Amino acid sequence: MSESHAQGVGLKIVADENIPALEQYFGDLGTLVRYPGRTLTREQLIDADILLVRSVTRVNQSLLEGTPVRFVGSCTIGTDHLDTDWMERNGIYWSAAPGCNANSVVEYVFCTLAALEVDWRGRSFGIVGCGNVGGLLQKRLHALGASCAVYDPWLPDNPDFAPLEQVLSQDIVCLHAPLVKDGPFPSLHMIGAEHLAQIRDGAVLISAGRGAVVDNRALLQELQRAKRFKTVLDVWEGEPGISTELLELVDLGSPHIAGYSLDGKLTGTRIIREALSNALDLAQPENIGATCDTQAEASRRQLEPVISGAAPIANLLLQMYDPREDDARLREAARGIEPMAKAFDRLRREYPERLEFSHYRAAAQALGKKEREELAVLGLMCD
Repeated sequence: MSESHAQGVGLKIVADENIPALEQYFGDLGTLVRYPGRTLTREQLIDADILLVRSVTRVNQSLLEGTPVRFVGSCTIGTDHLDTDWMERNGIYWSAAPGCNANSVVEYVFCTLAALEVDWRGRSFGIVGCGNVGGLLQKRLHALGASCAVYDPWLPDNPDFAPLEQVLSQDIVCLHAPLVKDGPFPSLHMIGAEHLAQIRDGAVLISAGRGAVVDNRALLQELQRAKRFKTVLDVWEGEPGISTELLELVDLGSPHIAGYSLDGKLTGTRIIREALSNALDLAQPENIGATCDTQAEASRRQLEPVISGAAPIANLLLQMYDPREDDARLREAARGIEPMAKAFDRLRREYPERLEFSHYRAAAQALGKKEREELAVLGLMCD
């Protein structure tokens, strides 16, 4: 635990230690105390006014009851870890940060394809879950001229809407659905054995939403029978204690970091500060949007295109972010003596800085017009 004090309105803020820029965005409000989010306890909140978490903290009655917490902010896009009904019944304001890391996850998708040497040109895409992440991916794919089939029962008017079976039969299947356990359209184990059998031979399956949307045991059995398709898992059932058997069989694995760009994390922090200020009628700090730009601009880099065969774009993407490095770190951790659950969280806690494509520039001399246009769609500008 670490603690810092600042002059402000005298609030006590308890926060997940992995939330960046806490001082910049919340330091004017009072006292900041940081804890590991996975092991946060009610006792640590006994005199807290504000709780700031990420997706690893279950925020419910057992954590909050009897505490003075009056605002809960999750600096992530999902809400399946928040008991929002209980908080609302008990007068506790809450907010998540929808869309904060959508761009980061979309970039993860394209970089994993580059790492697998899969060219998206001429390939059909299936998207399961078309909210902030899936919707942005769909928009990028349309701009690139790729065909999409989308399954999201909450958005039946999507122009690319198709039955789940049709979506799963595309060349590249991307899973971005939230985890919903009840209601009319539950997503828990939505992709089971019978659905995995519908994925075509030679396809790519990328799961970067919530781990339990895919029945991981069924996926393990499918891959043990035959590796008919390539598999990329960023999210896993049972996190952080993931299946090392499944890890051995996937083509790329990562510790739930698809959305872990510096830009995405800082945007999540900013969104929650804005929500807190609105909920409790507090003044916004000056230049609230400048922190992300300042920190990211300090790491701006110039890329030179590396021409290799017919795929210079893939090489550029991997210069900016190579998911094979995340895969190697996760596999090394699985072979070590540290328990998998602790290693998984450590990799997330110690994750190296990753900037989004917009902070890079590529020299354009060796690139054709179409390549420059495609890079612009992906967010990388050419000089």
